[in-house]
Amino acid sequence: MKTAASLALLGSLATALAVVATVPASAADEAGKEKCYGVALKGQNDCKAGAGTTCAGTSKVDYQGNAWKLVPHGTCTSIQTPAGHGSLTPTKA
Repeated sequence: MKTAASLALLGSLATALAVVATVPASAADEAGKEKCYGVALKGQNDCKAGAGTTCAGTSKVDYQGNAWKLVPHGTCTSIQTPAGHGSLTPTKA
């Protein structure tokens, strides 16, 4: 019985994560946020961080250039990290 309940819970969690992952960029813009690449710490990105990752919390290194974090609109490029400034597009850093 525990196995069935665990599977049901995992299925519900997977569905919830899938819904969050498909929020369109316009919804983020409407909330006054923008995707900012290269500013998230390891494992603290908001969603997909390029090849080999799936969604939130999967970045492999601090300031991974293809991992993004939602930040207040208009602030991304002014965020300074040890790896440089935040970017509105993915970078190789």
